Amino acid sequence: MPEYVAGVDVGGTTVKIGLFPRGEKPLKLWEIPTPRGYALFPAVWASIEKTLKTLDIPKEDLKAIGMGLPGPVTDDGFMPAGCINSWLQPCNAVACMERESGILCAAGNDANAAALGEMRHGAARGHENVVLLTLGTGVGSGIIVGGKLLAGSHGCAGEVGHFVVNPGETEACNCGNRGCLEQYASATGIVRSAKRFLAQEDRASVLRGKEEMLTAKDVADAAKAGDGIAMEAMEVFGKMLGLAVAHLMLTTDPEIIVLGGGVSKAGTFIIDLVEKYSTAYTHIAKERAKIVLAALGNDAGAYGAAALAEQKLET
Repeated sequence: MPEYVAGVDVGGTTVKIGLFPRGEKPLKLWEIPTPRGYALFPAVWASIEKTLKTLDIPKEDLKAIGMGLPGPVTDDGFMPAGCINSWLQPCNAVACMERESGILCAAGNDANAAALGEMRHGAARGHENVVLLTLGTGVGSGIIVGGKLLAGSHGCAGEVGHFVVNPGETEACNCGNRGCLEQYASATGIVRSAKRFLAQEDRASVLRGKEEMLTAKDVADAAKAGDGIAMEAMEVFGKMLGLAVAHLMLTTDPEIIVLGGGVSKAGTFIIDLVEKYSTAYTHIAKERAKIVLAALGNDAGAYGAAALAEQKLET
């Protein structure tokens, strides 16, 4: 009989769940609304159990569940700060899910899980030293060294979105600090930069008058078309992200850096911007990591969470 693992990617709005035959692509992927608080664990297990019954798969054939969670996670599954958006308080996610399901569980940070997914099944396949940067509403990161996720002593390794890249910033980041990468290289950061330039001068721009509904895609598309203000906003993005990428290159020396998340849909345009600045900031390096676009899209987290489950079974 085939054996299965489940991959659970927990987001603030939805939980993406995948049922995977071991070592293979998913048999089924689906979503449920994200429950608040500890209701998360019984709701996820109930959904997995329902799917097993629908597919006529015995519970005993499900060997492990992996979870990617939005916050720092230690190697044993403890979330010392809870979820980043505070809807789940500090807890041991592995213990909670194992108590609900009676099945072996593993857990890690969601961006770390996505990095593992890209390494095993996506753009970083064949590489063992990988950095994934997820550029969405915020900036997340997963770091893999020697084929193993880097979680750190307190589960905070790879919180690249809160690298301070501009100590002179006066506005606060969502984390409470000032000058974080997330303030410039996320989708919200790109819009923020564009609005700043629009407010500072009267130069004509296709973005002017759209400030209330402006999106990062609008800015990137206008920059590709040569709009001056949009280009300046994207240069800020490239400079700040290029600086962070340079620091990652000089710290972990990865083979490949994968750019994912909604902003990555701008394609090679953003790779060119990041390479421009990361190369300038890594003069000491004779060889640099290749920068590529993610291949798994929004499914990377579920793939990676399933890979966490596989790793748990292998230990």
